[in-house]
Order: sequence, then C-alpha cells, then structure tokens
Amino acid sequence: MESVKPSAVTPAKSRLARTFAKVLHIRAVTGVAPVDGVDKVKDNTVKPKDKFKDDHQAAGVAIKPPKVSWSQLFGKEDTELEYRISLEAFLAKLFASISTVKASYVQLQHAQSPYDADGIQSGDQLVVSELKLLSELKQCYLKKQFDFSPEKTMVSAEIQELKSLLKTYEIMGKKLESQLKLKDSEIIFLEEKFEESNKQNKALEKRMNQSGQLVMPDNVHLSGLSPSHFNTVLRHTVKSIRSFVRLMIDELKSAGWDIDAAANSIQPNVVYYRADHKCFAFESFVCREMFDAFHYPNYSPAKQHQQQQQQQRQQLFFQRFNELKPVKAKEFLSRKPKSSFAKFCRAKYCQVIHPKMESAFFGDLSQRNVINSGEFPDSAFFSSFADMAKRVWLLHCLAFSFDPEASIFQVNKGSRFSEVYMESVAEEAFLNSAEPRVAFTIVPGFRIGKTVLQCQVYLSPARNES
Repeated sequence: MESVKPSAVTPAKSRLARTFAKVLHIRAVTGVAPVDGVDKVKDNTVKPKDKFKDDHQAAGVAIKPPKVSWSQLFGKEDTELEYRISLEAFLAKLFASISTVKASYVQLQHAQSPYDADGIQSGDQLVVSELKLLSELKQCYLKKQFDFSPEKTMVSAEIQELKSLLKTYEIMGKKLESQLKLKDSEIIFLEEKFEESNKQNKALEKRMNQSGQLVMPDNVHLSGLSPSHFNTVLRHTVKSIRSFVRLMIDELKSAGWDIDAAANSIQPNVVYYRADHKCFAFESFVCREMFDAFHYPNYSPAKQHQQQQQQQRQQLFFQRFNELKPVKAKEFLSRKPKSSFAKFCRAKYCQVIHPKMESAFFGDLSQRNVINSGEFPDSAFFSSFADMAKRVWLLHCLAFSFDPEASIFQVNKGSRFSEVYMESVAEEAFLNSAEPRVAFTIVPGFRIGKTVLQCQVYLSPARNES
C-alpha cells in the first residue's frame, strides 16, 4: 500500500494554521477545551498539555499551569500578528469610547437650552463614566494588558460606536426640528407684519387718493394760478390712475386673463426690462382713453363755443374746479347726475371698461346697464374709477383756467429721447442702450405758456425699433 504524500502547503497557509492551533491552545489554557468534538468549560484548575499532565493525570491531581507569555506560546512572527490584532481591537475600543463621550457631550449641550435637568444629569454621568473607562484603557495600554478575544472586542466596539453616532444624529435631528419650528414661527410673525404693513399702505394710499385731499392752497384765485399748481394736480392724477390700474390688473388676474397677452395687444412688440413693467402698458391704455379729447372744452368738440370770451371761459372752468375739488366723486355724482362731470364719467367708463372685461369681472353687464340708464352703480370698482375720473376732470378744468389754456402732447413711437419733453419710467434703459428710443407714451405731457411738463415714456433699445 502506497504511503500518502503530504499536500503542498504554502508557507503563509502553514503560518495561519499554526496561529489558529495556538489560539485554540490558549483557549484550552484559559478554560475552554474541546473534548470529543464538544467544547466543555473547565474549572479554574486546568490540566496543561505538557509533561505535568502525563505525571499527574492518573492520580487525578489538578495542577495549576504556569504563567504563559507571548514569546512562549508563539513564534516571533505569530507574536507580532497577534499583537497587531490585539492592538487594533484596543484602538477600536478606545475610539468607541471617545464616540460615546462626544455623544454624551452633545446630549449635555442639548439639555441646556431649553433647560432639562434630567438630561443634563444623565449626560454628565455618561461623560464621567466614559472618562473613567478611558483612564482604565490608558493603564491597560501602559501595562500591555490586551484582550485575548480581539474579534469580540472589535464587534462590540463597532456596535458601541454606531449607537453613539445614532444618538448624536437623534439629538441633532431634535435640534434641527426645534430650529425649524422657530423659523416657522418667525415666518408667521413676518407674514402677519407684512400683511399689517400692506393694510397700512392701502389705507394711506386710499387717503391720498380720496377726493378733497388735493394738496393745493384753498385761497388761490384765478389771477394767481401758476404752472406749479397744475403740476400738483397732475401728480395726484397720475397716482390715482396707477391705483386704478393696479385694481384693474388684479381683477384681470382673478378672472383668469393672460396678462402678458393683454399687455402685448395694447402695446405690441415691446421688450420690457422687467416683467412687472408690463403694468405700464395698461397705464398707457387708461391714460390714452381718459385723456382722449382733453384739448376740447368739456371733452366735446361739438359743444365748443366759437368766439367765446376767454375770460368767461376761464372763470367757468375755475369755478367747476373749486366746486368739485373738496367733494367726493360718488357724492357729487349723486347730487348732480346730469352735470358735465357725470356725463364725462359715463362716457369714459364705457371707453375704458370693455363689455368683455366687465363680464369677466362681474359675470354680467349690470354696471354698464345702470350707467346707461342714467344712474351710477354702488360698487368698489366703480368708486375707484370715479375717483380717478374726478382727478382727470379737475386737471381738465384747471387746464382751461389758464390764459392761454394748457395744451397736451405725446411723442411717437421710435422717437429719440429728450430730457426736455420726456421722463423715463425705466432707468434700466440708460444702462442697456446709449440711444434708447420711445416704445410708447404712458402719461401725456403739457405746455403752459413757456413751461413744459414732461410726458412719461417707456424706452426700448434703439436696435429693437425699426
């Protein structure tokens, strides 16, 4: 029968086999020894597998084994390998303890604000206990007392470190959640403050646009009129027009209209520097309709008096100006529903508010029907329109109170910008183009004798104008 040849084993595998064999030998020495394939726990008195076992096994006397050193149990290479493994396990245990200290310190900080006495005490105890453990680990390292079960130590250290990280993340999550609640409360407070500011602004704007709030001396006589008085009334008129335009745009948005398409239909092919500049297109439309036929007395060329004495006409319009100025528009219309101002309101409402627009706003044409019947609707929308119409009518009356009367003008699209006759509402035009051109006129200008009150225009780059 042929003898079995030993298989070729690499030196590395041979060293690994010897290492496992001697680790098992250590377990046998320290209390666990395999017997017939089953691990059995032995007493503290262990029978070492050396010559003492052969001498005393029959007598049944337990002999305490002598102290075993690393150099006695392993060779030089095996000793270094086991030392590195034990050192790695020691470092894992050390870093796990440090992570626990960090987590405890985070808990201690979190418990301070808001103040939590139990949390502070618990965090303090954890910090102290882990610091004591670190001190013990330091002594073990100095005395080279490493663990003989490195695998178990490393797994336990990893579990401890993960628990510490989880605890830290939980505390940070609670901290972020409290910060989020704080930010939410700040947002609610700022929203309430913003809403209150808007209400105050609307109240101030309403007061400024109310009838009778015109900042103009009451004791001005016809002979004392000057272009500065006309300019004051013009500024109030422009503010009132813009207030009505904002209301009209809001109503269009509520009705679901496409604001961009509407602005483009009013002023086509205009490039706006900002999206909110499209409101100027609606403002130009309202001004165009409200100032149409402004240069005719009473807005009607058919009723223009030929060869009428200039002084009588001045006095008539100045009297109308003073009569309407201190009274609210709705109040004046209810008192004098057949006056020139009442006829002006009816005509201009039908010009500015298209039937489709009114139907979109209110669902029907009831307000137009009331106006056509000779009365006036009692709605917030018409009140805003009547206030704006009053400002324009006052400006009209004041224009014909001068001798010669104030004349109105506007500039054509594509005209060069002139600071003498024009005022730009968009300062961006001068930053983007050296020679901006007029895209459209928003508010017309006026001439009173030799005084020119500039018209307001929207400018576009010269290359966009063909």
